[in-house]
Amino acid sequence: MAEHGTREHLEHAEHAEHAAHMGDPFITKVSVTIAFLAVIAATIGSLETIETAGVTVAKSEAVLAQNKATDAWNFYQARSIKGNMYEIASTANPDKAATFDAQAKKNRAEQDDIKRRAEEFEKKSEAALHRSEGHEHRHHILTIAVTLLQVSIAVATLAIISRGLRWPWYGSMALGAAGVAIAAYSYIH
Repeated sequence: MAEHGTREHLEHAEHAEHAAHMGDPFITKVSVTIAFLAVIAATIGSLETIETAGVTVAKSEAVLAQNKATDAWNFYQARSIKGNMYEIASTANPDKAATFDAQAKKNRAEQDDIKRRAEEFEKKSEAALHRSEGHEHRHHILTIAVTLLQVSIAVATLAIISRGLRWPWYGSMALGAAGVAIAAYSYIH
């Protein structure tokens, strides 16, 4: 998808170059504007693709960390059951109560370490999900920016087609500036 978008922007730049050969200074200005807008749109489109990849990576990290947390909690429960079995064995078999009580105490101590690890994995999962949301939000904003830049290129083309109307060119520059501002906003907010 990004390759198609980049190719499309380069095609706009190529069309602008052909129009520049018409000899009209205004058409040349519009053509240069279209080429400039196409380069900016392609650049912001690439940033949009990077943010999409960031979403995927962060969500994968979140799932992996949550799976590790689930495994740790399962191990925690197994230790709890084993500790309870030693306590029951201690009560049922007073001759070996000291041995069983020691084993139950050992299981409880191990449970604390397992619980701490499970909670750490849960925190890592939450942090990765938070990063994912940030990438996704930035991706959506960049999508709007690229769309405005594509519209600005189309509007600038109207100035060439009409052979000199000024308002489409001014409008295209305003839309292009808005697209750039929105793209910048996605990284500074």
